[in-house]
Amino acid sequence: MGTINPDAIPKIVLNNGQVVPCIGMGTFGSDRFTAEQVSDAVYGAIKAGYRMFDCAACYGNEAMIGDVFQQAFRDGLCKREDLFIMTKAWNDMHGDGDILIALAKSLKDLKLDYVDMYFLHWPFPNYHAPHCDVDSRTPDSKPFAVERFMKTWRQLERLVDMGLAKGIGMSSMTIPKLEAVLPLCRIKPAMCEFEEHPCFQQEEVFNYLRGHGIQPVGFMPLGSPQRPERDMEAGDIADMKTPIMQEIAAAHNCHPALICLKWAVQRGAIPIPFSVWEAEYTSNLGSTIDGDPLTEEEMAKIKTLEANNRLVKGQVFLWPGAKDWHDLWDEDGVIVQ
Repeated sequence: MGTINPDAIPKIVLNNGQVVPCIGMGTFGSDRFTAEQVSDAVYGAIKAGYRMFDCAACYGNEAMIGDVFQQAFRDGLCKREDLFIMTKAWNDMHGDGDILIALAKSLKDLKLDYVDMYFLHWPFPNYHAPHCDVDSRTPDSKPFAVERFMKTWRQLERLVDMGLAKGIGMSSMTIPKLEAVLPLCRIKPAMCEFEEHPCFQQEEVFNYLRGHGIQPVGFMPLGSPQRPERDMEAGDIADMKTPIMQEIAAAHNCHPALICLKWAVQRGAIPIPFSVWEAEYTSNLGSTIDGDPLTEEEMAKIKTLEANNRLVKGQVFLWPGAKDWHDLWDEDGVIVQ
């Protein structure tokens, strides 16, 4: 596959002045791919022209990805300042002083002096063991609490003061949670990661983020057909197999995956698709500059695909006394306690 000029990829300016590509590459594949496969894909993606990478401590592959970053620098593929590297603090690191320790570990593994964006992976400290069953519950899990969240967020703010993170972000938030914490932030999140794909568009959350100057970053932008089996349920919809997506892809003579990405980018989100296959990750990147943009009519058709098809339901984060996974998402507009 050919190399895509990174300068040709459209850019977005964040609320803190950082300039970022309109698409990145995810690195969560630990349920189906080895750390070596993921890190090899990161190296190939840098060669292909990617400059944004979304990492996380809990993915278990940051050390090997760090080796790949260093190899790319040595090989002259890019400089550190060319890359926009994001990572996240896991749920077991929300305590006093833990955030600095968590980022220090990620920086050591990634072999970096700073990250470009540091996220709080989930808005509560509900840790669960890797690869646990969907029915697993941790007895000390707690519902969201503003005071506890803000104590953790203050630690992220200090990372910016220290120069260890250029920007900070939130993830998997709801509008009630955002409304509760944003007025209390000294440093506002520059980005917020949320699940986003044609059959789960989260338009209210998307518009809320945009309205508050926070850049939406869409994970699972293809409907994640390779997500962990524990997250698969019989009623889930395969976005790319819907007749509308098939029809639009045929009109553009491309795979429905590329239509998902074109839609996300034209909408104003930053999608972070993941693949270990060179042909796929190269064409994912190329979707932002290759072929015709989606028409207004096609964008309107995709809008009709909204089906409230949440794929990451979060069951393992439930606290004692919670009814079911719906309690995580404040669906009635009130933070569920």
